[in-house]
Amino acid sequence: MNTFDIKSAPLEIERRFLIEYPDLDALRQMPGYRVRHISQTYLRSDDNFVGGRIRRIVEDGRTSYIYTYKERLTDMTRREYEKEISYKEYSDLLTYRKKHTITIEKDRHMFSYAGLVYELDVYEFWDDKASLEAEVDSEDTLIPIPPCVTLIKEVTDDRRYNNSRLAINRGVIE
Repeated sequence: MNTFDIKSAPLEIERRFLIEYPDLDALRQMPGYRVRHISQTYLRSDDNFVGGRIRRIVEDGRTSYIYTYKERLTDMTRREYEKEISYKEYSDLLTYRKKHTITIEKDRHMFSYAGLVYELDVYEFWDDKASLEAEVDSEDTLIPIPPCVTLIKEVTDDRRYNNSRLAINRGVIE
């Protein structure tokens, strides 16, 4: 699992936004709409293990398991190594769960708008807000906000809204 070359992993450039809790019926009308349930667990690092996160993803009745390790380059840009893993590998990796964290449960709503693919995450611990992100090719790409969401603020450079921090704080923003 820990034999990968992060330097050769592809770049991921994302902009993130905090939004008001969305109208789910309006989301379902967006082009290319899909939804998946994600259980996301963060892993500790030690001398023998790099860390990262694992996900259990359920979409259209199919379950998959993904291991991800990211290296932060800037607030928006990371190198991302990702690999599909077996249920057994997933179960074994759960023993590396980072102490004092929760497994984040969220529904990810994906859709297209203005030539971009958006991922809107509705978390089990929030009933008044959600997060929206768009993956882009450049850090200076302008992000049009879809009409089906109400923007609160951009949080790309605010680490309090990173999923890894939310897993520690159980969704509470300090």
